[in-house]
Amino acid sequence: MIPKIELRGVKKRFGSKVVLDGVDLVIEPKTSLVIIGGSGTGKSVTIKSILGIIRPDEGTILVDGEDITHVNGAARDKVLKKFGMLFQGGALFDSMLVWENVAFGLIQGRGMARRKARDIAFQKLAKVGLSADVGELFPVELSGGMQKRVGLARAIAADPEIIFFDEPTTGLDPIMADVINDLIVSTVKDVGATALSITHDMASARKISDKIAMLYGGKIIWTGPTGDIDHSGNPYVEQFIHGRADGPIKMAVKA
Repeated sequence: MIPKIELRGVKKRFGSKVVLDGVDLVIEPKTSLVIIGGSGTGKSVTIKSILGIIRPDEGTILVDGEDITHVNGAARDKVLKKFGMLFQGGALFDSMLVWENVAFGLIQGRGMARRKARDIAFQKLAKVGLSADVGELFPVELSGGMQKRVGLARAIAADPEIIFFDEPTTGLDPIMADVINDLIVSTVKDVGATALSITHDMASARKISDKIAMLYGGKIIWTGPTGDIDHSGNPYVEQFIHGRADGPIKMAVKA
Protein backbone atom coordinates (compact mmCIF):
# COMPACT_ATOMS: atom_id res chain seq x y z
CA MET A 1 0.00 0.00 0.00
CA ILE A 2 1.33 3.43 -0.96
CA PRO A 3 1.50 5.75 2.09
CA LYS A 4 -0.79 8.76 1.99
CA ILE A 5 2.04 10.94 3.31
CA GLU A 6 5.70 10.07 3.61
CA LEU A 7 8.64 12.14 4.81
CA ARG A 8 12.16 10.92 4.08
CA GLY A 9 15.11 12.58 5.78
CA VAL A 10 13.48 16.01 5.94
CA LYS A 11 15.76 18.70 7.30
CA LYS A 12 15.13 22.37 8.01
CA ARG A 13 17.19 24.99 9.78
CA PHE A 14 16.61 28.66 10.45
CA GLY A 15 19.98 30.37 10.67
CA SER A 16 22.06 28.35 13.14
CA LYS A 17 19.01 26.65 14.67
CA VAL A 18 18.35 23.14 13.38
CA VAL A 19 14.61 22.45 13.70
CA LEU A 20 14.18 19.29 11.63
CA ASP A 21 17.22 17.03 11.46
CA GLY A 22 16.19 14.12 9.26
CA VAL A 23 12.50 13.46 9.91
CA ASP A 24 11.25 10.10 8.64
CA LEU A 25 7.51 9.50 8.88
CA VAL A 26 4.93 7.34 7.15
CA ILE A 27 1.17 7.89 7.40
CA GLU A 28 -1.03 5.20 5.89
CA PRO A 29 -4.30 6.05 4.11
CA LYS A 30 -7.31 6.66 6.38
CA THR A 31 -5.07 6.56 9.45
CA SER A 32 -5.09 9.22 12.17
CA LEU A 33 -1.57 10.02 13.36
CA VAL A 34 -0.70 12.51 16.08
CA ILE A 35 2.73 14.09 16.47
CA ILE A 36 3.54 14.95 20.07
CA GLY A 37 6.47 16.93 21.42
CA GLY A 38 7.31 20.02 23.39
CA SER A 39 7.12 23.62 22.22
CA GLY A 40 9.70 24.49 19.60
CA THR A 41 10.42 20.89 18.59
CA GLY A 42 9.33 21.40 14.99
CA LYS A 43 5.78 20.04 14.92
CA SER A 44 4.37 23.08 13.11
CA VAL A 45 7.37 23.25 10.79
CA THR A 46 6.67 19.64 9.80
CA ILE A 47 3.09 20.46 8.81
CA LYS A 48 4.12 23.66 7.03
CA SER A 49 6.73 21.71 5.09
CA ILE A 50 4.12 19.21 3.88
CA LEU A 51 1.87 22.08 2.81
CA GLY A 52 4.73 23.79 0.97
CA ILE A 53 4.58 26.90 3.16
CA ILE A 54 8.15 26.13 4.22
CA ARG A 55 10.68 24.50 1.89
CA PRO A 56 12.88 21.80 3.44
CA ASP A 57 16.64 22.21 3.09
CA GLU A 58 17.00 18.49 2.44
CA GLY A 59 14.82 15.41 2.16
CA THR A 60 11.74 14.34 0.30
CA ILE A 61 7.99 14.72 0.96
CA LEU A 62 5.57 12.47 -0.88
CA VAL A 63 1.77 12.52 -1.05
CA ASP A 64 0.17 9.45 -2.62
CA GLY A 65 3.64 8.43 -3.77
CA GLU A 66 4.20 11.72 -5.64
CA ASP A 67 7.20 13.85 -4.75
CA ILE A 68 5.77 17.26 -3.81
CA THR A 69 8.88 18.67 -2.12
CA HIS A 70 9.44 21.39 -4.68
CA VAL A 71 6.16 21.67 -6.59
CA ASN A 72 4.97 25.15 -7.50
CA GLY A 73 2.11 26.92 -9.23
CA ALA A 74 -0.74 24.85 -10.61
CA ALA A 75 0.89 21.58 -9.50
CA ARG A 76 0.99 22.79 -5.90
CA ASP A 77 -2.60 24.05 -6.08
CA LYS A 78 -3.68 20.61 -7.25
CA VAL A 79 -1.97 18.95 -4.29
CA LEU A 80 -3.39 21.46 -1.82
CA LYS A 81 -6.94 20.56 -2.90
CA LYS A 82 -6.41 17.25 -1.12
CA PHE A 83 -5.98 19.05 2.22
CA GLY A 84 -8.24 20.55 4.85
CA MET A 85 -6.98 22.17 8.05
CA LEU A 86 -8.23 23.15 11.48
CA PHE A 87 -5.98 25.97 12.66
CA GLN A 88 -4.92 26.37 16.28
CA GLY A 89 -6.51 29.78 16.79
CA GLY A 90 -9.51 29.10 14.60
CA ALA A 91 -8.28 31.67 12.05
CA LEU A 92 -11.83 32.71 11.21
CA PHE A 93 -12.44 35.93 9.29
CA ASP A 94 -14.14 38.37 11.67
CA SER A 95 -15.76 40.35 8.85
CA MET A 96 -17.47 37.31 7.34
CA LEU A 97 -20.54 35.44 8.52
CA VAL A 98 -19.96 31.96 9.88
CA TRP A 99 -21.30 30.25 6.75
CA GLU A 100 -19.06 32.43 4.58
CA ASN A 101 -16.07 31.30 6.66
CA VAL A 102 -17.00 27.67 6.12
CA ALA A 103 -17.55 28.22 2.40
CA PHE A 104 -14.46 30.39 1.87
CA GLY A 105 -12.32 27.70 0.28
CA LEU A 106 -15.15 26.53 -1.93
CA ILE A 107 -15.84 30.02 -3.28
CA GLN A 108 -12.34 31.49 -3.40
CA GLY A 109 -10.33 28.34 -4.00
CA ARG A 110 -12.65 26.36 -6.25
CA GLY A 111 -14.78 29.03 -7.85
CA MET A 112 -18.04 27.52 -6.62
CA ALA A 113 -21.22 29.58 -6.88
CA ARG A 114 -22.14 31.25 -3.58
CA ARG A 115 -25.57 29.62 -3.39
CA LYS A 116 -24.17 26.11 -3.76
CA ALA A 117 -21.29 26.84 -1.37
CA ARG A 118 -23.75 28.22 1.17
CA ASP A 119 -25.81 25.02 1.05
CA ILE A 120 -22.69 22.92 1.61
CA ALA A 121 -21.59 25.20 4.45
CA PHE A 122 -24.85 24.66 6.31
CA GLN A 123 -24.60 20.90 5.75
CA LYS A 124 -21.11 20.87 7.29
CA LEU A 125 -22.20 23.07 10.19
CA ALA A 126 -24.93 20.54 10.92
CA LYS A 127 -22.32 17.74 10.93
CA VAL A 128 -20.43 19.48 13.73
CA GLY A 129 -23.58 20.08 15.73
CA LEU A 130 -24.29 23.72 14.87
CA SER A 131 -27.77 24.88 13.92
CA ALA A 132 -28.60 26.91 10.81
CA ASP A 133 -29.02 30.16 12.74
CA VAL A 134 -25.36 29.98 13.81
CA GLY A 135 -24.39 30.25 10.16
CA GLU A 136 -25.83 33.76 10.03
CA LEU A 137 -23.77 35.01 12.98
CA PHE A 138 -20.30 36.54 13.03
CA PRO A 139 -17.41 34.63 14.68
CA VAL A 140 -17.15 37.19 17.49
CA GLU A 141 -20.65 36.17 18.60
CA LEU A 142 -19.52 32.58 19.23
CA SER A 143 -17.84 30.89 22.18
CA GLY A 144 -14.38 29.38 21.78
CA GLY A 145 -15.84 25.89 21.48
CA MET A 146 -18.29 26.97 18.80
CA GLN A 147 -15.50 28.69 16.87
CA LYS A 148 -13.55 25.41 16.92
CA ARG A 149 -16.60 23.66 15.49
CA VAL A 150 -16.84 26.24 12.72
CA GLY A 151 -13.16 25.72 11.99
CA LEU A 152 -13.77 21.98 11.79
CA ALA A 153 -16.73 22.52 9.45
CA ARG A 154 -14.49 24.63 7.21
CA ALA A 155 -11.77 21.96 7.30
CA ILE A 156 -14.18 19.33 5.94
CA ALA A 157 -16.14 21.61 3.60
CA ALA A 158 -14.56 20.17 0.44
CA ASP A 159 -14.47 16.56 1.71
CA PRO A 160 -10.65 16.55 1.77
CA GLU A 161 -8.54 13.41 1.54
CA ILE A 162 -6.20 14.69 4.27
CA ILE A 163 -7.02 16.84 7.30
CA PHE A 164 -4.46 18.57 9.52
CA PHE A 165 -5.33 19.53 13.09
CA ASP A 166 -3.08 22.11 14.75
CA GLU A 167 -3.49 21.95 18.55
CA PRO A 168 -7.26 21.38 18.20
CA THR A 169 -8.10 21.62 21.92
CA THR A 170 -5.92 24.59 22.89
CA GLY A 171 -7.80 27.14 25.00
CA LEU A 172 -10.79 24.90 25.67
CA ASP A 173 -12.03 23.59 29.01
CA PRO A 174 -11.71 19.81 29.51
CA ILE A 175 -15.36 19.07 28.70
CA MET A 176 -15.42 21.12 25.49
CA ALA A 177 -12.04 19.68 24.53
CA ASP A 178 -13.52 16.19 24.80
CA VAL A 179 -16.50 17.27 22.66
CA ILE A 180 -14.10 18.53 19.98
CA ASN A 181 -12.09 15.30 20.19
CA ASP A 182 -15.25 13.26 19.62
CA LEU A 183 -16.18 15.48 16.66
CA ILE A 184 -12.73 15.06 15.14
CA VAL A 185 -12.96 11.28 15.37
CA SER A 186 -16.46 11.13 13.90
CA THR A 187 -15.90 13.65 11.11
CA VAL A 188 -12.60 12.13 9.99
CA LYS A 189 -14.28 8.74 9.72
CA ASP A 190 -17.33 10.26 8.02
CA VAL A 191 -15.19 11.95 5.37
CA GLY A 192 -12.91 8.91 5.08
CA ALA A 193 -9.85 11.10 5.46
CA THR A 194 -6.27 10.62 6.56
CA ALA A 195 -5.54 12.81 9.58
CA LEU A 196 -2.34 14.37 10.90
CA SER A 197 -2.54 16.28 14.17
CA ILE A 198 -0.05 18.06 16.42
CA THR A 199 -0.79 18.58 20.08
CA HIS A 200 0.60 18.92 23.60
CA ASP A 201 -2.63 17.48 25.02
CA MET A 202 -2.12 13.78 25.72
CA ALA A 203 -5.81 13.20 26.45
CA SER A 204 -6.58 14.53 22.98
CA ALA A 205 -3.72 12.60 21.39
CA ARG A 206 -4.92 9.32 22.85
CA LYS A 207 -8.51 9.88 21.77
CA ILE A 208 -8.12 11.06 18.18
CA SER A 209 -5.20 8.91 17.02
CA ASP A 210 -4.57 5.44 15.68
CA LYS A 211 -0.83 6.03 15.90
CA ILE A 212 1.40 8.47 17.78
CA ALA A 213 4.85 9.77 16.82
CA MET A 214 7.12 11.80 19.09
CA LEU A 215 9.34 14.54 17.67
CA TYR A 216 12.42 15.47 19.67
CA GLY A 217 15.81 16.82 18.68
CA GLY A 218 14.62 17.28 15.13
CA LYS A 219 13.86 13.59 14.64
CA ILE A 220 10.98 11.17 15.15
CA ILE A 221 12.30 9.25 18.17
CA TRP A 222 9.33 6.90 18.60
CA THR A 223 6.26 5.91 16.64
CA GLY A 224 3.71 3.22 17.19
CA PRO A 225 0.05 2.35 17.82
CA THR A 226 -1.63 4.61 20.37
CA GLY A 227 -2.20 1.69 22.72
CA ASP A 228 1.54 1.03 22.92
CA ILE A 229 2.60 4.46 24.12
CA ASP A 230 2.29 3.66 27.83
CA HIS A 231 4.91 0.94 27.48
CA SER A 232 7.10 2.50 24.80
CA GLY A 233 10.31 1.83 26.69
CA ASN A 234 11.55 5.23 25.52
CA PRO A 235 12.59 7.53 28.41
CA TYR A 236 11.83 10.69 26.40
CA VAL A 237 8.32 9.48 25.61
CA GLU A 238 7.77 8.39 29.21
CA GLN A 239 8.78 11.79 30.55
CA PHE A 240 6.61 13.68 28.08
CA ILE A 241 3.39 11.69 28.43
CA HIS A 242 3.57 11.81 32.21
CA GLY A 243 4.60 15.48 32.36
CA ARG A 244 7.63 14.91 34.56
CA ALA A 245 10.17 17.65 35.20
CA ASP A 246 12.92 15.07 35.75
CA GLY A 247 14.18 13.10 32.80
CA PRO A 248 16.29 13.32 29.66
CA ILE A 249 14.26 16.27 28.27
CA LYS A 250 15.71 19.43 29.73
CA MET A 251 13.71 22.66 29.51
CA ALA A 252 15.69 25.78 28.67
CA VAL A 253 15.23 28.28 31.48
CA LYS A 254 16.52 31.83 31.17
CA ALA A 255 18.01 33.33 34.30
